[in-house]
This record gives sequence, structure tokens and C-alpha cells, in this order.
Amino acid sequence: MRLRVTSWNVNSVRRRLNHLPALIAAHDPDVLCLQETKVVDEAFPRDAFVAAGYSHQQIHGQKSYNGVAILSRIPFEPLEPRDWCAKGDCRHAAARIGDGVELHNFYVPAGGDVPDPEANPKFAHKLDFLAEMTNAFGQRKGKRSSRMILVGDLNIAPLETDVWSHEQLLKVVSHTPVEVKALGAVQAAHGWVDAVRSIIPPEERLYSWWSYRARDWSAADRGRRLDHVWVTPALAGAVTDARVLREARDWKPPSDHVPVTVTLEV
Repeated sequence: MRLRVTSWNVNSVRRRLNHLPALIAAHDPDVLCLQETKVVDEAFPRDAFVAAGYSHQQIHGQKSYNGVAILSRIPFEPLEPRDWCAKGDCRHAAARIGDGVELHNFYVPAGGDVPDPEANPKFAHKLDFLAEMTNAFGQRKGKRSSRMILVGDLNIAPLETDVWSHEQLLKVVSHTPVEVKALGAVQAAHGWVDAVRSIIPPEERLYSWWSYRARDWSAADRGRRLDHVWVTPALAGAVTDARVLREARDWKPPSDHVPVTVTLEV
């Protein structure tokens, strides 16, 4: 069975709703995993997604901030979302889809502007969140046959080729060594495989986020790859394609993130 999963930080689902037809035309996802939906569950535009074929839905949102959603053409069993770091801030949704594939959709805290956990509580929260992810998935490491997909805005660009300038961003939140190390610990905790980089070579520069501050984002091209799709080793051989929809950054009104899509045969 083909399973095509798209992850996209929409930075307000209601503001990006008019982009849904273009996304479907470009990537034709079976499952949409959205982050930063910025809407309470009762006000989520469910009907628009049902009309587009995504009738199976798990919504976990809050007013004005954060929020995640899993929207699928394929029936799934919703799993209980975890309240990471006991903040009640709606950063995780999970489901069991298809033939026993467990899907996790994350919105990791951005971490503020100062990469010092003692001076910046937001950065401390980010590191605590990653540590809790490491512990949670590490406890399941013995189950090497588990079939899981982890997607989302992880708010870290780990590779030198995931940022426009490695040297200039070493002290900028999202690419600091302490964050990269913390994300690496999450990845190692269950042997996660970077599905996107298994198709698009790590030597190739690749971004999924461009700041709103740039007048001409494409010409400046000061991007970062903050959005990821990982799979467990049991699914690594099932990944057949990976794409980043760069042109979506020009859709009006734009999110500062673009969709990332991985195709598997499961």
C-alpha cells in the first residue's frame, strides 16, 4: 500500500485553507500532519478537509498558539496525545494507521532567541521537551520491529547543509550544538532514520523554512530545514520518495514553512 505523508507547519490553519487544493495537486498526500494550527478543536475547519477527502481526523489544538492535527484519507485509530513537559500546550498527536503503522506528529518548542537555558525559559523548555522525547522513545528501543513514523516541525536544523550558513548560525537558536546534540539523542533513542535525507543526499542543501523578514526570500535563500520526517528501522526500506514543496513559500498568504512529503510502500 502506498502511504504518502505530508508534514506542514501552517502557522494558522484557517489562513492557509485556500492552499489545500494546490497542496493536493502538487503532492497528493494520503495523510496530512499539520503543526501550529492556532485554533481550538471546536473551531477547526473540519468540513473543508472532509470535502477534500480527509474525513479521518484527529485535532489537538488551542486558541492562538501551537496545535497539531492528523487528517487522513485512510482510516486510523487515534492514540492518546501526550502532554509533554506537563505544559498543556498541544504539541503532539498520534494515530495507528494502515497495517499497524504508528504515526507521531510533533511541534517542538522553538526555544526563543537566547540559547541559554538559565537565561531563557523557552530554551530550557525546548531542551526538556527533547529530553522527554528521548526518554519516551528510548524506553521502546527494544522493539526494533516497531513500525513508526515521526513527523513535524522539530525546530532544529541538524546538518551543516540544513542551514544557509553553518558558521553564522552556530549561536542562533535552531542550529546551536546543544540543540543538534539533543535532537541526535532523540534520533538515536530508537534508531530513527531521517527519511528525507535517505532520498535527498545530505550533501545537498535543503531548507523548509524562510523568515518572513526577508523582502525576497528566494533570492536571499537564507533558509533552514526545521521540518522532518523520520521512520524506524523497520520502515527504512519502505521509503521510496521525499520532496520539499519550496514553491509553497510563495503562496499567498504564505506560511514561513513549506510542506515536506515522504512516500512509503507499507
